[in-house]
Amino acid sequence: MMKRSAGVLMHITSLPSPYGIGTMGKAAFEYVDFLKACGQGYWQILPLNPTGFGDSPYQCFSTFAGNPYLIDLDLLREQGLLKKKEYEGLDWGSDPESVDYGKVYNNKFKVLAVAAGRARLIENKKYNKFCRKNEWWLHDYARYMAIKGRNGMRSWMEWEDEGLRLHKADKVEAYAEKHEEDVHFWMYIQFLFFEQWGKLKRYANEKGVKIIGDIPIYVAPDSADVWAGRKNFLFDDDHSFSCYAGVPPDYFCEDGQFWGNPIYNWDHMKKNNYDWWIKRLVHLESLYDMIRIDHFRGFQSYYSIDRNETTARNGQWREGPCMDFFGEVKKQLKDFPIIAEDLGFLTPEVHAMRQKTGYPGMKVLQFAFDPKGESDYLPHKYEKNCVVYTGTHDNTTLAGWLDEAGKDELRFAARYGAFTKKEGYCWGMLRLMHSSVANLAIAQMQDYLELSADARMNTPATFGKNWRWRVKPGYAKPALAKRIRRMVRLYGR
Repeated sequence: MMKRSAGVLMHITSLPSPYGIGTMGKAAFEYVDFLKACGQGYWQILPLNPTGFGDSPYQCFSTFAGNPYLIDLDLLREQGLLKKKEYEGLDWGSDPESVDYGKVYNNKFKVLAVAAGRARLIENKKYNKFCRKNEWWLHDYARYMAIKGRNGMRSWMEWEDEGLRLHKADKVEAYAEKHEEDVHFWMYIQFLFFEQWGKLKRYANEKGVKIIGDIPIYVAPDSADVWAGRKNFLFDDDHSFSCYAGVPPDYFCEDGQFWGNPIYNWDHMKKNNYDWWIKRLVHLESLYDMIRIDHFRGFQSYYSIDRNETTARNGQWREGPCMDFFGEVKKQLKDFPIIAEDLGFLTPEVHAMRQKTGYPGMKVLQFAFDPKGESDYLPHKYEKNCVVYTGTHDNTTLAGWLDEAGKDELRFAARYGAFTKKEGYCWGMLRLMHSSVANLAIAQMQDYLELSADARMNTPATFGKNWRWRVKPGYAKPALAKRIRRMVRLYGR
């Protein structure tokens, strides 16, 4: 069971940077120092994988690869792989509080291509070792991206060459040989990513800060995972997905949510002792100190929507792998700590599965204040083996919630938490979270800064403005660190 502690949720993309997006460079190391000064034991981030359409870290081109956007260019310059003039004067966007993904996309890969080309002239034993160690996923990913690049970045489902589209080994091999330089580029930037990530994680651990990673239950349809491993997913005979993932209609969405992710062929996976999933988790075990599994309930039962449907209204619940899967996970990963994202509509069977795994579940303070006082998210109802959040990446900020909540909800929250205007309602909520019995308390960075809803990271089921928020330079003030540390110590975290 986790020790009583505290952490902060902020993705790497949200860090300050003069080059359009947060990276694994100087600002990330300074953030670790800030967390240490705040008395924090954990830094929680979102998935680190390469984002695709919509820029969501939950819809990525690979579940094993790292996001090239996060590679720090100044660190590459220090290695002799870049010159400052090659990237300093480029247009990375004008708003320091928002990522302009279009400009980052247009410029980052051009600059990384320069670095990769320069690296080809240098004998690098570390790179060769990295390629051998990660061959089991790296080659398919690099070839996939090389083919995408020469097909206008279209999904593999739209490639005209059937042999490439269906991952015919001879066709893919011949293509890779013909475009060897493209393949090398995608492999080399993965080497750069994991080199930089390894140094950042080691630094955090040396400072007493552990990293919590995040794993989406599903993978993107446009991904190397699906293209090269289609036996793991449900396809029809015409090579189209037979069904898609989502959630049924509810109070918030009358049509439900049609996610569009392919669904796993759990029968096939079971025959292989869930080999693909185990490799995925072991890979993450090497990157993080703890992981949060998104949509945990999907392992007990998942919502399947037929390929011919256009909404999630007519889907069906189907039984998942349940404890058969988690038994294999526990055998392979032993005591690696996992957080179960058990939010949303949960059945007794889902609760029972989580309890059998022993994984801590999640509580979200913003969900607690139903004026009737019946919410399971009220702190006096918590068990110790849980993780409480002010809000997740899918929630608004605390300040935004306070602006949007109904009068009865706010009145109940203020009475329950004994909030005062002198303390401020945001800090009252933070105090309430830290004083709870939950073993781990995690706040969004936006909440410590008392930022409005404009700083929200994601609004589910919307597109175009998500995943963009960035913190202003100079945010890590000593007075703020002192105030956070005082609260953490007061409540034994």
